[in-house]
Amino acid sequence: MDTATSTSGSSASPAGLEGVTPRLTRRVAAASGKTTQTAAPFTGAPLAELPESSADDVAAAFERARAAQRSWAARSPRERAEPFVRFHDLVLSRQREILDLIQWETGKARRHAFEEVYDAAAGTLHYARHAPRLLRPRRTPGALPGATRTYHRRLPRGAVTVISPWNYPLALPVADAVPALLAGNAVVAKPDTQTSLTALWAIETAVEAGLPEDLWIPVLGRPEEIGDALIDNADYVSFTGSSAVGAEIAQRAARRLIGFSAELGGKNPAVVCADADMDWTVEGLQRASFSNAGQLCISMERIYVHDSVYDEFAERFSDAVRGMELNAAFDYSADMGSLTYRRQFERVSAHVDDARAKGAEVLAGGSPRDDVGPLFYGPTVMAGVAPTMDACASETFGPVVSLYRFFDEDEAVDAANSTDYGLNASVWTRDTARGRRLAERIESGTVNVNEGYGAAWASYGAPMGGMKRSGVGRRHGPEGLLRYTESQTVASQHYVGFGGTPGMDAQTLSTVMTAGARLMKRFRIR
Repeated sequence: MDTATSTSGSSASPAGLEGVTPRLTRRVAAASGKTTQTAAPFTGAPLAELPESSADDVAAAFERARAAQRSWAARSPRERAEPFVRFHDLVLSRQREILDLIQWETGKARRHAFEEVYDAAAGTLHYARHAPRLLRPRRTPGALPGATRTYHRRLPRGAVTVISPWNYPLALPVADAVPALLAGNAVVAKPDTQTSLTALWAIETAVEAGLPEDLWIPVLGRPEEIGDALIDNADYVSFTGSSAVGAEIAQRAARRLIGFSAELGGKNPAVVCADADMDWTVEGLQRASFSNAGQLCISMERIYVHDSVYDEFAERFSDAVRGMELNAAFDYSADMGSLTYRRQFERVSAHVDDARAKGAEVLAGGSPRDDVGPLFYGPTVMAGVAPTMDACASETFGPVVSLYRFFDEDEAVDAANSTDYGLNASVWTRDTARGRRLAERIESGTVNVNEGYGAAWASYGAPMGGMKRSGVGRRHGPEGLLRYTESQTVASQHYVGFGGTPGMDAQTLSTVMTAGARLMKRFRIR
């Protein structure tokens, strides 16, 4: 990719993508000849013309994927890991071209695009290192000690659907597809069309790193055209997106009795204690609220601040937010970039306008930034947001955060938990032991102490996902890989059978087994 024209500022144009698009889209399963056009969020100018897949294309992609999967599954987990170790190196060494591509498709600031690059590399390497251990057969105690030998093994499910959204078009497709592939599956991937070139770049790079053809096949298209086919042809479905769509996919998967996992929406709370380090907290919550222009499932949208420090925090936090740099430059100068979709821009505007009209106070931002670009919205801090306002309980998914005052920890915990969501949360205090105790009371799949989201997310050995309407299952940790497997138990019987020795009657057998059960309890064999 020629990035020479796209590295210096907002005057850059996407002209360099003409040669890139055909190379990246050649693997898309799309035979209809239909295409769709995307636009650059920074400018609104046309960005790329992309092929559209049909339901028949999806079915054909699964046939190819299953054919390739059989020989892939026959390889050892260590052999399957080798391409992904190389993938890690390629992502880091080619980060300039993928950073440009991410910015063109999403409009995010470069510093937030780099988070994706780091995550795609580091998360992949974690699973490449740990997959052989997680997938090896495990011995377990047998039914009859010495006479029953039992082990269980992990088998790939087959062909997996991975549906990923537009807000993190490199990190999320990689985070879900790589563990599935390492487990011995094939993947049919459906990235969001607006940001599909980024996901296609990841697939192209993985193949260059040594991943066999047809194991990671992309399809592009509208959900109403190919959504059902993605569920109906799959052996397992991984989805990231809204809670409403996740529920629909879960219902369709349940009718086929196939596995399903999902990371869904959030209305994530932060609790700022009276003893919080104010410098650390202001900086950390600024990042946690406005990374990727707030278009992040695990970003903070509600900040609860102890009464004793509320006024100081509100003033310092609002000042910091008002000082944020917004631009469309292809460098690291921007603190925040653009929203990606017009519909998201309109949702943000509607939430802020509704809150303002109903009496909320706007402490910072609160208006579009047309002077920077068509989809820029000023990072916004509000106070006095009440339950009657849309911004109070509904996920905004944009650069908007609301401040609330609390007087004791029980009140803060109750407020943090007063939502149907439970994806991510954070606690800010100098007393980290106290912070962890407080974190354990919050109903959320991940809780960070003195960080907004990065500490939990980038701890790849620990599971990440949501409670309540925020999701089903987990990515990361052992579960992030093992969800893509079936467990098979193999048990062999030796020396003596479950029917006893030849000629033993049922009453004698029951007496012997009763005595054996008591002995196993006494000697802690069971």
